[in-house]
Amino acid sequence: MSRFPVPASPKRKILNIEYFRGVDLNSASANVDIHRSPEAPNMIRDEVGKVRKRAGYSVIGSFPGKRINGVFNWGGVRLVHAEGVLYAQRDAGEDVLIYDGMADSRSRAWRFGGKLYIQDGKKLLAYDGETAKPAEENAYVPTIIISRNPTGGGTPLEPLNLLCRKWTESFLGTASVTTYQLTTSSLDADKVTAEVLNGNGGWHELKEGTDFTVNRATGRVTFTAAPGASPITGQDNVKITAAKTREGYANRINKCDIGAVYGVNGSPDRLFVSGNPEHPNLDYYSQINDPTYFGDTWYSKLGQEGTEIVGYSVVGNLLAAHKRDSGDGRNVVLRSGVLAGDEAAFPIVNALQGQGAIGKYTFGYLASEPLFLTELGVYAITSAELTGDRYAQQRSFYIAPALQSETGLEEACGFVWRDFYMLAMNNRVYVLDGLQKTYEPGAPYSTYQYECYTWTGIDARVMWEEDGALCFGTSGGILCRFNTDTDSPAAYSDAGQPIRAYWDTPDIDGDSFYRNKTFRHLAVRLASAPQTGLKVYAQKKGIWSLIYDAGEKARYFDWEYVDFSKLVFSSDRTPKTLGGKIKIKKADKVRFRIQNEALDEPFGIYALALEYTEGNYYKG
Repeated sequence: MSRFPVPASPKRKILNIEYFRGVDLNSASANVDIHRSPEAPNMIRDEVGKVRKRAGYSVIGSFPGKRINGVFNWGGVRLVHAEGVLYAQRDAGEDVLIYDGMADSRSRAWRFGGKLYIQDGKKLLAYDGETAKPAEENAYVPTIIISRNPTGGGTPLEPLNLLCRKWTESFLGTASVTTYQLTTSSLDADKVTAEVLNGNGGWHELKEGTDFTVNRATGRVTFTAAPGASPITGQDNVKITAAKTREGYANRINKCDIGAVYGVNGSPDRLFVSGNPEHPNLDYYSQINDPTYFGDTWYSKLGQEGTEIVGYSVVGNLLAAHKRDSGDGRNVVLRSGVLAGDEAAFPIVNALQGQGAIGKYTFGYLASEPLFLTELGVYAITSAELTGDRYAQQRSFYIAPALQSETGLEEACGFVWRDFYMLAMNNRVYVLDGLQKTYEPGAPYSTYQYECYTWTGIDARVMWEEDGALCFGTSGGILCRFNTDTDSPAAYSDAGQPIRAYWDTPDIDGDSFYRNKTFRHLAVRLASAPQTGLKVYAQKKGIWSLIYDAGEKARYFDWEYVDFSKLVFSSDRTPKTLGGKIKIKKADKVRFRIQNEALDEPFGIYALALEYTEGNYYKG
C-alpha cells in the first residue's frame, strides 16, 4: 500500500497583551509598541496598565451666547466670568451679577488676605465674598518720604503705587512755618488730607478749606495756623496725602493677563504679573501679601522689547519667566528672591536655551514638575541630575505630531487634575499621565516621556476642579462637570449623548511581515459591569469589518441599574473573558479595534489575546 506524508499544520502563534499604556501618534501604525495604540479616542488609564472609557459629563450651568472665560470657587460660591460679566452662583442656584465690564478674554485668580484677586487684562479685580471691585479703588496708599522739612528734602521710604493715584508725605514740622511743599505739582482735584500729631501721641485730622488751602498747580499746602514743632522729639508730626494721575501707571498692572505667586526664598507671598501688550518684556511684583500695591520701581526688564513673556513656572526656589521666542534662543529667564538690606530683590541668575512657550494658559505642575506648551509639544523645566543646571525637556513625544498640527496653539488651555495634565483645544483634550513615565529612545535629550491619551468632543475653553471633580466651561456658555462615580453606568454619557471609545492595536504582522497570516481566535478580558459590551473590528487591506459582538455577555445583574433592554441574570461581577473563533485569511497584517459606543455603558480593557498562523508568501 502506498503511503503519503501528511503536511504538518502551521505552528500556531499567540499574541497576549496584558499591559496597556497610552497612544503613540508619533509612529507609523506598524511601528507602534504592542502595548500602545495608534488611535484610542476617549480612553484613559484606569489602574496602571489597564485602560477604560473616560467618564462622561453633565451640565451644571448655562450662560447662553456668552463664552466662559473663567470659573473660580470662593467660600462656597462659584464665580463665573462669562463674556464680560462676573456672576456669583450660590447654593440656591441663582446667577447674581456682581461685576459688569470685564474683558471678554480668559481670566485667572489668586487668593491673598481674605480676598480673591481676578486678572483679565482689563482691570485687576478684588472679590471679598460679596462684591467685586477694581483693586485700585482700595489700593494701598504708600508713604513715599519721611522726615521731610516743610521746604523739601527728606528720606525716601516707599515707592509710588502704580495702582493708586494717592500718596502720603511725612514732615517734621517747625515752630512757625505754615507752608509745606509736596514733592510734586499738578495735583488732582481730589480732596487733600492732612494730619497733625498732638501731645498725646495721637493724630488729629484737618480739613481742606477750613484748616488749610492747597495750590494744586505748585503742590503747596498752606495751613491757617502753623502745625508747629513735633511734640515728640525726632518724630514726624505732619502727614499730607494728595492724589495725582500719572498717565498709564494703573494700566501697567490692569492690562497684564498672566501672573504667578512667588516671593523671597520662593515664599508664595507676592503676585508677579506680566502680559501687558504695551510692555511685553516687563513684569511687576506686588508688596508682600498685598496685590493692591505695586511699587513703580518694582519691575524687571526681561530680554528685548519684542520678546514677550508668556507665563511663569516656579522651579524649586526660583521663578522662571518663559518668553515666546527670543532671537538668541534663551527663552527661560530664572530669578531668585533675596533680601537686599530690608528690601526684596529678584535678580536674574540664569537664562536657559530651549523652546519658547506659546500658550499663556497652558502652565501647570504635574507631580511638582512645571509643564508648558511650545510649538513642538509639551515641555518641562527640570534639573540635571549631575550638574544641577536647569533645562527644558520634551514630555509629549507620543502626541507631538498631533499637537504640532493643531491650529490656535496660543488659545490652548492646560490644567492639572489629579495625576493628569489636560491640554484642551479645538474640541479635543490631550492627556499626559503623571503615573506612567517611559524612556523613549526617539527622544534622547529627555529623561522620560509621559504616556498620553486623547479625548474628543470636549469644548473646554477653561477648566477647574470642584469638589474633586474635573469641570470645564465651553465657548458657548455651558458649564460641565465630569462624572466621578466611574462604577456607575450613568456616568458614561456626555450630557445624555453616547461616548464613542475604542482601542486600536498596532498593525499585527507576525514574525515575518512578508508571509500570509490566518487569525483564528480572539479573546478580550473586559471589566464587567451591569451594562457594558464591546464590538471587535478588523482592518484588512484598509477595510474595516465587524468580526465579533459580545452582546450582553460581560454584564451582570444589579437591582440598582436595571435596564430591561439590557437585562441579564448573571451574578458574576469578575472581569469577563470574551471572544471565540475568527477567520481572517491571507493577510500580511491586521489591525484590530475594540470598541464601545453605547449610551450609559462602562468599558474597561484588561487583556487581549490573538492566535494566528503564518503560511506562504504574501502576494498582495
